[in-house]
Amino acid sequence: MSAPAEPFRSGFVAVVGRPNVGKSTLVNQVLGRKVSIVSDKPNTTRTPIRGVLDRPDAQVVFVDTPGVHKPRTLLGQRLNAAAEQASDGVDLVCVVVDARAGVGRGDERLLTQMPGDAVVALNKVDGVRADRVLVQLRAAAAAATPEGEDDRHEYFPISARTGAGLDELVEHLVGRLPEGPAYFPRDQWSDTPEAIWVAELVREQLLARAREELPHSIATRVTEWDWPRIRCEILVERESQKGIVIGKGGEVLKAVGTAVRAELASGAFLELHVTVERDWQRQPHALDRLGY
Repeated sequence: MSAPAEPFRSGFVAVVGRPNVGKSTLVNQVLGRKVSIVSDKPNTTRTPIRGVLDRPDAQVVFVDTPGVHKPRTLLGQRLNAAAEQASDGVDLVCVVVDARAGVGRGDERLLTQMPGDAVVALNKVDGVRADRVLVQLRAAAAAATPEGEDDRHEYFPISARTGAGLDELVEHLVGRLPEGPAYFPRDQWSDTPEAIWVAELVREQLLARAREELPHSIATRVTEWDWPRIRCEILVERESQKGIVIGKGGEVLKAVGTAVRAELASGAFLELHVTVERDWQRQPHALDRLGY
């Protein structure tokens, strides 16, 4: 008599944390493809991004969220709200903490706001001494568990960059999910619309070339899509920023366009246009139009 089939598990896992702790890198590494843009600039992720991990025994929908931070603009307030909303109604929450930076006040505050059974991933352990990793794990446990209560969290030291520890983390997440159906077709790895994805690729390339306060002042959106022609608008907040984004003789825009086209289907024609919209980060109508 054959053994009973293993149950199929499915569900949503919100990946939350402070800016630059490696949430997007973690999701991309687990899925084996890029579903979220990455950079070393804070608040690169501005809207929740869903990436789908398909296995014979499970479907895990990872929700990559904006980094939770102390907001200074209306955009910052909306990013925090988007992260909070994305972690509501999911099956599991995975809190990512930077092992190199340590458990700071922001991490402590975030951990106390998360469910008591949230999974804690201590990221960037590559290059950190083993004894230091243990110190950070203890600090995370102390921050996550109110005094006098039992600790129901599970802790995983990982490196999203190298992939170390991710197999154990994913197996634990799958085991915690309920039995249920697949939420997405088996060949779909993200639900991000193509136009939004292209705009994000443009912003990723601009972030790689931006400096100082400019990354926060850049927004992108596709305004026309008539394949193979795509027109993408780049918003900045001041005239001086426009020249920086364009570059001498248009060299920055040319480099951005070349890099983005390399990630698109063959034959794509990408037109980039830079617009100044003063203080768009603080303007409700601008944020509404940009989808923030």
